Amino acid sequence: MPNRSNDILFQLIKSLQKAEKRHFKLYIKRNSNNDDLKIIHLFDVLDKLEEYDEKNILKKLPSIQKIQLANLKSHLYKQILSSLRLLKTTDNIDLQLSESLDFARLLYNKGLKLQALKILEKAKELARANQKFNSMAQVISLEKKIETLHITRSSIDRTEILTREALDISGHIDRVTRLSNLTLMLYRWYVQYGHARNEEDEKDIKAYFKSNVPPSENAVNGFYEKLYFYQSYCWYAFIRQDFLMYYRYSQKWMNLFEEDKLMIAVETGHYVKGMHNLLNAMFDLRYFSKFELILHKFEEFAKTDIANQYDNFRVHTSIYINSAKINQHLMKGTFAEGVKMIPHLIEELKEYELFVDRHRIVVFNYKIASLYFGNQEYEKAIDYLNLIIDSNADLRYDLQCYARLLHLMSHYELGNDAIIESLTKSVYRFMSKMKNLTVVEEAIFKFLRDTFNISTRKLKPEFEKLLDKIKYLEKNRFETRAFAYLDIISWVEGKVFEKSMATVIFEKYKASKTRNY
Repeated sequence: MPNRSNDILFQLIKSLQKAEKRHFKLYIKRNSNNDDLKIIHLFDVLDKLEEYDEKNILKKLPSIQKIQLANLKSHLYKQILSSLRLLKTTDNIDLQLSESLDFARLLYNKGLKLQALKILEKAKELARANQKFNSMAQVISLEKKIETLHITRSSIDRTEILTREALDISGHIDRVTRLSNLTLMLYRWYVQYGHARNEEDEKDIKAYFKSNVPPSENAVNGFYEKLYFYQSYCWYAFIRQDFLMYYRYSQKWMNLFEEDKLMIAVETGHYVKGMHNLLNAMFDLRYFSKFELILHKFEEFAKTDIANQYDNFRVHTSIYINSAKINQHLMKGTFAEGVKMIPHLIEELKEYELFVDRHRIVVFNYKIASLYFGNQEYEKAIDYLNLIIDSNADLRYDLQCYARLLHLMSHYELGNDAIIESLTKSVYRFMSKMKNLTVVEEAIFKFLRDTFNISTRKLKPEFEKLLDKIKYLEKNRFETRAFAYLDIISWVEGKVFEKSMATVIFEKYKASKTRNY
């Protein structure tokens, strides 16, 4: 039976706000005939349903036959979008530019060429002011068509300007396209694999990046070229776990918006994502004081009209702030406080289920499990890790691996000796198959195998040996991947110094809090 997650009309209706629903009904009644009253009845029924159920819909609408339903749904879907377009045009630069182009085409087709050119000139200025060069290309294309086919009494200077503009815009769009393609491909690689696992991954990523990126920052101009240039360097650095470079280019990304604040409203999605990446970079580097400042700034932004203008921005701002707050607890060792936010977070994720992708859910499940693990609530950690393990998701193979490792460690902490031996072999095989074994993981697996039959009172010397093996790897770039997913060193130190993992991390946080970055 179709459900809320895959019926596009049901999803669209459930995403509408009260004002948008009211506007839709006024729009239909004003612009449609009596036959369209059926789609209003269909709209009302779908709006009241909790889950999509076709049998229930037909039962509530006896005047609609099953054979009619598909066409009515398609018609309703288009009418809702038309209503939204009319309602939201003044709120969005892209919609305004699209409307101007539509008006110009209508006027041109009516033979009112000079009126069309006036609208196109205004549209071009709006596009230039907001750096919407793809829209400028469409405007210039229509201008050229009119100038080529008709005598408009345009000056020779204006014609030359138009041809130069066309060449400049074409070159700019080509550069932006190449850079945005590079950014997208790097992001896709990360979503699928996570961080570079070994020197082979590093070599492949480096070769691909160097063959596609401009030679220097001086080779890029304008907001969008710089934006995608910085984004590509962010993903390149993040995949390679060069967290200092990741931080620097995340900061450059945000500086673009600070230098041209108008673009925050124009490209809110990129601003929100940039803030998220900057916070992630500070988390990876443990820049405690700056992390708190940027998180506060992000929370203040979440209250603004720009952040709340569209569901997409509102939802993702909330998601990224929640992610940052979890990272803050993981960074400070305040696990007990962190688990208190989980029920509210789960409620929000349910509320936002239409807008949240699978990758984000996997990440949240791992972060929630990490909070429970740090707070010594191992059974709850296992529940959330099982959601990742059982999902068989074809993304973030790294999280699939570390979810299994943390799952194994949770059972170890619970003293589930009956399954530890077989579970250790299973997790080892999985991580080996995924080429996800580093020296750190090898040391952990060896420790678990060697200490399987050792009594608890004899474990401390073995933990000391494990700490000696992995402590020096903390600054090794290919080994830090393990530490990025779980603070294994702090876990082992807790066993050695007979403290909780939370206490060990919090003491490190207090010692580093006054450091100047």
